[in-house]
Amino acid sequence: MIQDIRNNIDHPEMLEQLYRKDKSTFIKSFDALFPSLTDHPVANAWQQRLHFKQPEISWGSKNEIYIVLALSFLAGLIAKLGFFLGIKPDLYFPRNISFVAFPAIAIYFAWKTGLSRVTSGILALVFISAAIYINLLPDEQGRDTVTLAFIHLPLLLWALTGFIFSGGKYENLTGRIDFLRYNGDLVVLSTVIFISGMLLSAITIGLFQLINISIEDFYFEKIAIWGGAAIPMIATFLVRSNPQLVKNVSPIIAKVFTPLVLVMLVIYLTAMIYTGKDPYNDREFLLIFNVLLLGVMALILFSVVESSRGTTAQFNTWMLFLLSVVSIIINGIALSAIIFRISEWGITPNRLAVLGGNILILTHLVLVTHQLFNALKDSRKIADVELKIAGFLPIYTAWTVIVVFFFPILFGFN
Repeated sequence: MIQDIRNNIDHPEMLEQLYRKDKSTFIKSFDALFPSLTDHPVANAWQQRLHFKQPEISWGSKNEIYIVLALSFLAGLIAKLGFFLGIKPDLYFPRNISFVAFPAIAIYFAWKTGLSRVTSGILALVFISAAIYINLLPDEQGRDTVTLAFIHLPLLLWALTGFIFSGGKYENLTGRIDFLRYNGDLVVLSTVIFISGMLLSAITIGLFQLINISIEDFYFEKIAIWGGAAIPMIATFLVRSNPQLVKNVSPIIAKVFTPLVLVMLVIYLTAMIYTGKDPYNDREFLLIFNVLLLGVMALILFSVVESSRGTTAQFNTWMLFLLSVVSIIINGIALSAIIFRISEWGITPNRLAVLGGNILILTHLVLVTHQLFNALKDSRKIADVELKIAGFLPIYTAWTVIVVFFFPILFGFN
């Protein structure tokens, strides 16, 4: 092997073949030969390749750690505020669950991006105003517009956080795309941290049970809720400080689940036709249908953004294109069902909200599908798909604002 490496040191393709044929022998032979080839650029490149050490996890500066800990405490404090004020959890959390994570993350990004004081002040006022508004709404029981406000408010705070992530620049499409990537990585890492925390909790409670001490109530009220509230903030810090942690995991998840979801949807639509089940007369079925559509839409957006991180194989583009086409069919069925229900039983806040959302999603899907079709003919145009995704996000935000703030007034808080 040593002689083979020496003879092919000027032939990178042959070196690659030797390496792939027997990696362990190649490394040992190359290490023995390298002292005599230190002046050769190809040998130096292989030396770096074979012995490159991944950087260790970065924990940032002391100031950043203090800020992250303070923001984690803020998230926990907001989560516990209902208990401190004597508000029942089923009244407090539907209104305020989004404030547990987003304000802390927004403050962190405002600090990291150096957002101006004026912009930061305006956005802080928006967050505070949203919190006051949502908590002044009447109880949601029997009030569809209030329930819709609770559901859509997290989307609005998510959009505001993305605006801060992009440096407070509305026209920053690249920042929006990076924000979507960050969300994918955040979900992956937060899930890992959550599962680890659950295992730690189970082990801790189990150990104390062995010595006949019951700590469940104390543990979940005094410890777990603070730790759970801090997960998004901690995961955000780790993702932004160590992008290498999950940068290869998210694309793999996207590539694996895209064809699986495509197959599942085709089978589901076939089964729906076979069973005669339809969303036109079954309200719960229509609701599940729309939840399915939202999940698939999120997967398409996430997969496209992740695919553009590296070279996108034609197969992946085809899968995304076909998934988009099937999603358009699903959206068309859901949209026709909503229109049918409105024509038969009139307009309600729920029907109008779902109608508007489905029209926006259908429009977005058509635009994305068209760009994916172009990308099939020219793989370099996958970047145009990204831009089409990012460019449409403010329209979703505008609709969210309408549902959260104008629907309750328009329908008399009913």
